[in-house]
Amino acid sequence: MKSAVVDKIASVAQHNDLASELRLSADIPCEEGVLVAVRVLNNKSRYNQLELTSGRMATVNQGDVVVGALGHRKALRGYSGHLPTKLARGDTIQILNIGGVLGVCDSANPDVGPPFDCEVLGTVLSFPYLGERIGVPARAGAEPFSDDRTLEPNGVPVIALAGTCMDSGKTAAACAIVGRLRHLGFRVSACKATGVSLRRDVLAMEDAGASETMIFSDFGIVTTTADNGPALTRALLTGLAKNSPDVIVLELGDGLLGAYGVAAILADTAIREALTAVVLCANDPVSAWGGAKILRGEFDIEPAVVTGPATDNDVGIQQIDEKVSLPAINALSNGVALGDMVAGLLRKEGV
Repeated sequence: MKSAVVDKIASVAQHNDLASELRLSADIPCEEGVLVAVRVLNNKSRYNQLELTSGRMATVNQGDVVVGALGHRKALRGYSGHLPTKLARGDTIQILNIGGVLGVCDSANPDVGPPFDCEVLGTVLSFPYLGERIGVPARAGAEPFSDDRTLEPNGVPVIALAGTCMDSGKTAAACAIVGRLRHLGFRVSACKATGVSLRRDVLAMEDAGASETMIFSDFGIVTTTADNGPALTRALLTGLAKNSPDVIVLELGDGLLGAYGVAAILADTAIREALTAVVLCANDPVSAWGGAKILRGEFDIEPAVVTGPATDNDVGIQQIDEKVSLPAINALSNGVALGDMVAGLLRKEGV
């Protein structure tokens, strides 16, 4: 065991009460969610920030000692990487996302450039036994994840946002809906059920007016998959429904064809039956057509409305109307109308 002074603690360690001086172990369990301290070996001019536990974004510099969590990522527009099978002090791994996920990078999107390389310093230790100097590996999450969670929606309606890809406008649409519903007198809770650990989206929903938010990483899951996505979603919806909000806004991160478990969630009968409406977020009219086809054909879900970059002007809106037979409303330029449409759906449900 040795001591280390850290410069930045990533938001993936949000639920750990970590000080700037930590105790590290050379024994490194290669398991998702284990917190590890690393030293950054290079500088970057693109994709060079880290989300801290405070929610602030900080620029990462060569020489910084950073705390993150071991995990994997499969992002079309970012880094793809895997969980290492073994690690020792002095080994090199990479920062895979802004939230502080650490792993071995397999490929990178040219838009973000090469990742930060990092020297492994050791496992962050926590000391749960009062009065004893027995350290155990610190792990992400506020509570352990259980994959046998049952869904108890407590009669609360759920508005889900599903996208055709990452960066398809899901969070912007969620915030527009949350903000408008709040102005109309609804008490709104919100959550993000899939993706890679990053609190930015749920923080944005809080800023928009959500009274309570949750994210999958609250359960110690760094990156969601088809295996854990449905159980996580059940846990999130049940947790938020306990306080009886008027509505829950559920963002399904990444896309319908992505590796983070969206399809498995929508295939879950109990979850699907709990959804009051699904908003489809699409990058362009073709993806709107394909997304609607997937929702209709594979999950028997009729999208309520299309939003996202596909609706940035009247050309896309008209094409979606003609080819997909769905209303289209842009969340950025016409968020009030999008929120009003969702409010109308809720009123039909008697909310």
